[in-house]
Amino acid sequence: MDLPPVNLAELLRHPDDLDKITTLKAEFMRKKAAVDSQLRSGLREQLETTQAGMNGLADGQRTVQQIKEEMMKIDKICSESQDMITDFATINLVSQAHRNFGAVETMRRNLETFSERLDAIDRMLNEDDEDPENMPNLLAIHYELTQLRNIRDDAIEQIQRGDDPGLQSTLEDYFSRLDKYIEWFDVNITLVAMSLINLVIADNNSLVVRFALIIEAEEKSDQRVLALQEALKDHKEMATRFQSITDGAKTVRGYKDKFLKAIKTFAEDQFKESKEKFLGDPDMLDKSLKWYFNDLNAVKIGMTPLMPKKWKIFKTWATIYHGLMHDYLIGLIDDPETSSAHTLAIISWPEAYYRKMTKLGMKQDELTPHVIDNREAELVRDFRALIIKFLDEWIDRIYKQECKDFVDRNVEGGNLDQDEYGYFRTKNLVDLWRMLREQVDAAGNSKRADVVEGVIDTMFQRLRTRQQSWQKMLEDEAARYEVQPPQGQPELDGFQPLQDWLVATANDQIACIDDNEDEGRMAYLSDFRRKFSTLVSPQYMDRAETEITALRDGYVDLSTWCMTKFAQLVFAVDFRTVMPDFFTPRWYTTNAMARMIATFEEYVSDYKMVLHHSLVDIFIEIFAEELLIRYLSSVRNKGAKFRRQDNFQDKIFDDLSTAFDFFNNLPNPDVGDAIKETWRVSEPFLQLLTVDKEAVPDAFAEFKSQYWDLQISWVEAVLRSRDDFERSMLNAVKARAAQMDVVRGPETIMSKVK
Repeated sequence: MDLPPVNLAELLRHPDDLDKITTLKAEFMRKKAAVDSQLRSGLREQLETTQAGMNGLADGQRTVQQIKEEMMKIDKICSESQDMITDFATINLVSQAHRNFGAVETMRRNLETFSERLDAIDRMLNEDDEDPENMPNLLAIHYELTQLRNIRDDAIEQIQRGDDPGLQSTLEDYFSRLDKYIEWFDVNITLVAMSLINLVIADNNSLVVRFALIIEAEEKSDQRVLALQEALKDHKEMATRFQSITDGAKTVRGYKDKFLKAIKTFAEDQFKESKEKFLGDPDMLDKSLKWYFNDLNAVKIGMTPLMPKKWKIFKTWATIYHGLMHDYLIGLIDDPETSSAHTLAIISWPEAYYRKMTKLGMKQDELTPHVIDNREAELVRDFRALIIKFLDEWIDRIYKQECKDFVDRNVEGGNLDQDEYGYFRTKNLVDLWRMLREQVDAAGNSKRADVVEGVIDTMFQRLRTRQQSWQKMLEDEAARYEVQPPQGQPELDGFQPLQDWLVATANDQIACIDDNEDEGRMAYLSDFRRKFSTLVSPQYMDRAETEITALRDGYVDLSTWCMTKFAQLVFAVDFRTVMPDFFTPRWYTTNAMARMIATFEEYVSDYKMVLHHSLVDIFIEIFAEELLIRYLSSVRNKGAKFRRQDNFQDKIFDDLSTAFDFFNNLPNPDVGDAIKETWRVSEPFLQLLTVDKEAVPDAFAEFKSQYWDLQISWVEAVLRSRDDFERSMLNAVKARAAQMDVVRGPETIMSKVK
């Protein structure tokens, strides 16, 4: 019942955590069912206890009332008889004298034979010590000891009435020998109580039955003493007149309680041995507790017929054992010596425990409290949190090392690795995936799908975060080279190693998703999926597939981003002084396009052997697209102007021819064709520059119909670069744009031309 409060704010801190709602709901439903079961059991037990108590009180009240009525009747009869019998006072005096004489005579004989009877008990106890497996005199010894104890109690009581401390001290000294044999007998009784399981297994039923008879007799004696004490306490004025009814034991001896305590002590000793085995090997929990169920089975089958039915000995034994099992497991959970492996074994234990107890005839709702206080969910979260803690520590350590390597990338010869294909690779990716596999194994050792699923969810989240962190780290560094550096600052320090790292990072992303079917080798992500797929539920795998797809797309996006950033850096650094000249007067006197194409060919030549083969064509496509975007965007260059007398059409044709020659000579014709198709946008661009002013709206309309995401701001820049620009031309274009009903489609190159 003592469950920790649920803080949904902690469980659902991230949007991705909403995916956990189904799992959390199932967990809370299980927890609620367990609590409801415990409440029902507790309520039923409380009602039974209350009813039994009320019945006991009613029976006790009736018994006391009956005793009171009987004593009053006896008193009335005695009083009436005194008037009926002649010379009753004389007869009563003689009768009392006779009774007193008989009591004194009996006490005298008991005192005279007391020592002799103790000697007989001594002989019987020695005989039992010589045969501890059978103890043939156990019942006789108990009978004799009971008689001698009653003699002692009666004598002490009579002496106490005489109010003579000296005589009482003498009498206590006389009886002192009895304590030695009582203690001796109690040791034997405890020994039998501690050996009951072994006696039943050895079919020594005789000793078990004799032990049960002794405990039952003592239980009845204790009940009688307690009842008389209660009656005498409430009716003191009548008790003094009926002291003869108090013959026998005067005090509660508690042998039944000693018997139950022996059961507990016997089990506690075995639990200590089990703990040592379990702490030594977490896999030994089941084997180390095998004795527990063997004992209960022996009690159920062998001991139940030998004990009084009212004891319900199996249920009593099972209740004591269950309480000890609860304390044992909770103690292990809270013990600082236990490891996560021990906790994991305990988490999985209740299901097996209750299954075995049910086979023995004890249902779960009859065993309270819950064997580990319904802490499975808490322990699962703790164990999962421990794995995630190690996971985060590893990822943080790896990322810090990667950041350090990135900062130190200017070392002589570089600090990147190359794989078996010669591709650039960072140093820590292998360690990252190996660590993830190890943590999946750690979670899988729990043999609990909820543990594995929670850990895998976290891994998905951390992998996505890692993609974002890498992109930010590279982007922040690239930003240094994309702005004009202050005068005198070395602008290319670390630039070429940054390009190497962009290539290596792109290669890493491909390595995560590129399954090599020809060589039968799986990529990191596929291997990761295969490893955890057998450890989770089918329902979770459906959701995991979405996560895998998202990660795969993320790796593709990051690798593409690296190539895009590489191309952008080429323009920002290598072509920084060239791009501002396009479409300006200087453009006519230079061959900038040819120099740019040549520079890019050098880059491709330098990196094609260290760049993953699947990225080479992508790199070329990205560069060609970036070149086209920047070429078209150059209409915004300061001083850009197209004059009819300058024959700018030939210059544009020359630029396009240079680019198309490069595209035609690409190793992969399909890539060249795709790039040239993209570059066809230069045709409507040229139309905007060359058509008559009156035809500009028509040229715009045709352009817009082919490229729905054509931006009017760029069209305005193109028109303003014409030497014959008039405001009316722009107004006509805007009017035509307002009349057009453009059908939106896939994004085109013109969405990127600002």
